[in-house]
Amino acid sequence: MSISVHLRDSVVLPGGGALVNGYGFESRAGGHRRALLPHGHGLEVHDLDGLFAGERAPVATFPLPWPGWDRGVNSVSPDASYAVFSGQRAVRAVGAGGETLWEYRHDCWGPELGHPHSGDEQEVCRGLEHGSCRVSDDGRTVWAHVVIGEQEHWVVLDSGDGRELARLPLDSAAAGSHHLSHPDGVHMGLSIGMGQDGILLHWARWDGTQLVDWDLNESMDRILMDVHPGHRGFLTVEHYGHDLRLHTLDGDVLATGTPDPADTDEDEDQPCWDYGCGFVDADTVIASTVDCDDDEDPALSRHWLLDARTLEVRGRVTYPAAPATGYLLPLGDGTWLTHDGKTQTLNRWTVATA
Repeated sequence: MSISVHLRDSVVLPGGGALVNGYGFESRAGGHRRALLPHGHGLEVHDLDGLFAGERAPVATFPLPWPGWDRGVNSVSPDASYAVFSGQRAVRAVGAGGETLWEYRHDCWGPELGHPHSGDEQEVCRGLEHGSCRVSDDGRTVWAHVVIGEQEHWVVLDSGDGRELARLPLDSAAAGSHHLSHPDGVHMGLSIGMGQDGILLHWARWDGTQLVDWDLNESMDRILMDVHPGHRGFLTVEHYGHDLRLHTLDGDVLATGTPDPADTDEDEDQPCWDYGCGFVDADTVIASTVDCDDDEDPALSRHWLLDARTLEVRGRVTYPAAPATGYLLPLGDGTWLTHDGKTQTLNRWTVATA
């Protein structure tokens, strides 16, 4: 079945690809949706709805504390008064004026244990490994994935002064990670990618005195993708794209969705899910497929709408004029984003009405 869609909004946004193919998008309970885009030596924070309404000026700009460090997943406070940066050897909170509010030092993400440092805080050691951080939706805590000694940890910090409130040792050797806050305002998710060694997935909550953690790593192959206020759980994709799953917060599987081989052209191999998927709204999931034997070319991807309760495929998305392919970002309000790298255009789509 083919499902026609409508172009709702469009804006030329250089660097907008970080929204749909990276971690440039940050949503908050209560409806705040922001684009966090590096620009020069700063991080520009844009209101997403404002961008589509023609507001090109960022709501805030924060200087990058380590201009040579272009990894790590950063976060901005709910009121956009400060940003928290995940560095190679520290987590640092920076105010709107560029001042350092606090810094939480940790060991180096570089792959060589005990390697020397020059003492220059701008020094960037070799290696692509990095952590991530996330300011909680109430603005009271910062969650960060860091290295302490020879072990990775998940720490909860006081957002006011960077003081450590809790620490959870992790059995991981990360290439990278990302956080995802649940719209219930209580739970925080952490997804840790370890390359060919698999994926680790944790959920936790901090009650003010105790960190309660759910280790969901029996298979070590689920990537945390999305959450929605209309669902009590979360959505994952299998490491190699074999299936999508909807889970409860404690990990129980509510539904499983696999690509339909009947929708594959005769000259194509079995499709697998790509890493772009999530909730269009409470009733609909959007996901993309690629050829399992040629998953390096996003131009070969196709987009599909699925039932958000059963994960059964409803149909293939048909875009007007030239088809949108590649990565996508669902916004949870009935729309999703794609990015045209040739024209630097960010497009916002919705299902066409009859």
